Amino acid sequence: MAIVIGVKFRTAQKIYYFDPAGEEFNDGDGVILESQRGVEYAKAVFGNKEVDDSEIVAPLKPVLRKATEKDDAQNERNLAERDRLIRDAKRKVADHGLPMKIVDAEYTFDRAKVIIYFTAESRIDFRELVRDLAGLFHNRIELRQIYERDDIKLRGALAQCGRPCCCTTFLQDYEKVSIKMAKYQGLSLNPTKISGCCGKLMCCLRYENNYYQDMYKKMPKVNSQVETPDGRGVVAENDALRAEVKVKFADEEGGVSFKKYALEDVRPFGKHAAQRAEAEEAEEEGDA
Repeated sequence: MAIVIGVKFRTAQKIYYFDPAGEEFNDGDGVILESQRGVEYAKAVFGNKEVDDSEIVAPLKPVLRKATEKDDAQNERNLAERDRLIRDAKRKVADHGLPMKIVDAEYTFDRAKVIIYFTAESRIDFRELVRDLAGLFHNRIELRQIYERDDIKLRGALAQCGRPCCCTTFLQDYEKVSIKMAKYQGLSLNPTKISGCCGKLMCCLRYENNYYQDMYKKMPKVNSQVETPDGRGVVAENDALRAEVKVKFADEEGGVSFKKYALEDVRPFGKHAAQRAEAEEAEEEGDA
């Protein structure tokens, strides 16, 4: 077990563990620490607590110190410079005619370096640009290429649901999302309706995917025959959310009618019944 604190950086929702180095921290405290980008200012999201060694990515780095009022003021001055850094970087990119988009820019806490984030569709030769920016800012320059999702994560946006994008509020890591998930949920496969602001498939398609997968294993296949309290019919549609099955009945005169049943009131017929029985038996063995 190890004592750690959890911190967040300005540009990320992910929580990182650091060694408090003998100091006592509380939620909301400013923290000065060293990361791969240099000396940085971060915020503690929880104070000293004990965690299992398996949760820690070694080596666990120590914090440099708890932020003082002077450190807080320095961080505010650095943040106030962001708009100027972005504006000047964009101007220089335009001067060099480079096919790249400046997304964000910041000083490291100690102002030892300016980090500029950009997106581009291909590799960019920005050596001349770096020299020009170094002369303009009188500082070391690091150009860091990011991708569409990171762009939205940094700048923020509203999703189709009307709420801020998940990546800007709580989502710490991106998980794989596939078009198959949209099919399971019966959503339109129109890319404009299932893609987020970043142009990639919406992260939220994964949230309920396991539920839909489990439900469709239990539900009869569309166009298969089933036994219902009103007789035998053919499955016309499944509603996984309501756990309902829509069944089509054909009468002797050639007419067709439809009726919905709760999943537990419908039993597969023929070969599908055997498949259903095998699935239920396997599920019971798994629970045991």
